[in-house]
Amino acid sequence: MWMWLNQSSIDGFILLGIFSHSPADSVLFSVVMVVFTVALCGNVLLIFLICIDPRLHTPMYFFLSQLSLMDLMLVCNIVPKMAVNFLSGRKSISFVGCGLQIGFFVSLVGSEGLLLGLMAYDRYVAISHPLHYPILMSKRVCLQIAASSWAFGILDGMIQMVAAMSLCYCGSRNVDHFFCEVPALLKLACADTSLFDTLLFACCVFMLLLPFSIIMASYARILGAVLHMHSAQASKKALATCSSHLTAVSLFYGAAMFIYLRPSRYRAPSHDKVVSIFYTVLTPMLNPLIYSLRNQEVMGALRKVLDHFRIGI
Repeated sequence: MWMWLNQSSIDGFILLGIFSHSPADSVLFSVVMVVFTVALCGNVLLIFLICIDPRLHTPMYFFLSQLSLMDLMLVCNIVPKMAVNFLSGRKSISFVGCGLQIGFFVSLVGSEGLLLGLMAYDRYVAISHPLHYPILMSKRVCLQIAASSWAFGILDGMIQMVAAMSLCYCGSRNVDHFFCEVPALLKLACADTSLFDTLLFACCVFMLLLPFSIIMASYARILGAVLHMHSAQASKKALATCSSHLTAVSLFYGAAMFIYLRPSRYRAPSHDKVVSIFYTVLTPMLNPLIYSLRNQEVMGALRKVLDHFRIGI
C-alpha cells in the first residue's frame, strides 16, 4: 500500500497516443469516434432489446447481453480518455488512473474471451443435445457460466494491475500507446521485469488458449453432429446459428493472439497500437451488428419497439 501511495504522488504517465494533429490523422480520429458512437449505441440497444422482449429470454441471448455489457464497458474504459487527450493535447494520465485502466481493460478482455469460449459450449449443447438443452443450460447453469467468466476475468485484471503498479518507474514517463497497456508500461520500469513477463505470458495463455480450446472442441463436436443430420435444412439452420458466434470469435481471438502471444522480439509498438484499435473499438462495434443484422429474432424485437414508438407518436 505504501508503494502505491508513494508512486501515486508522482506526475503519472504520458500516453503518446496513435494520432498526431495532421489533417489525415484528424480524419482517422473522427472515424474512430464514429465507430465508438456506433459501438455505444449498438450495444446499449442490444441489451435493451434482450431485456424487454420475452422471446429473447433464452441462454444464448442472456450470454449475448453479457457480451454486449463487456464491450460497452471496454470502449468506455479506453476511448473517452483517448479522445480527451487528443482534443486537449495534454496526453497525461495519473498513476492511479493508469492502474484502474489496466485493471478494467484486462478484466474485460479476459472475461469476454472466457465468455466466448463458453458460448461455444452453449451452441454445442443446443445442436447436439436439443432435447436436454433446457436442463443442461438451465437458468442456474447460465448464471454460473456468466459469473465464472466475470470472476476469472476480474481476478486476472487484479493480478496484472497490482503487479504492474507495484513496479518502480523512473526516467521516461512516455507510454508508447493510446492507453495504459501492461506490455507498453513494463518498458518504463527500472527493475528487472523478466518474472512479470513470464506471469503475463502465463495469464495470457490461460485466458486465451483455454477458452479457444473449448471453442475448437465444441465446434468439432458440432461439425460431427451436423454431418450426421439427415436433413439439409436442419444442417443449414444449425450452421446458421453458429455463424455469428464464429465471426465474433475470429475477430476477438485473431487480434488478441496477435498482440499477446507473439514473442517480445517480434513486437512493434506501431503494429500493437493499430491492432489494439481493432479489438478495443472496432470489434465492440461489429459484435452487436453481427448478432442483430444476421438474426431474425433480434430484428423482430427491434421492429416491435419501432412500431410501439410510431404508435406512441
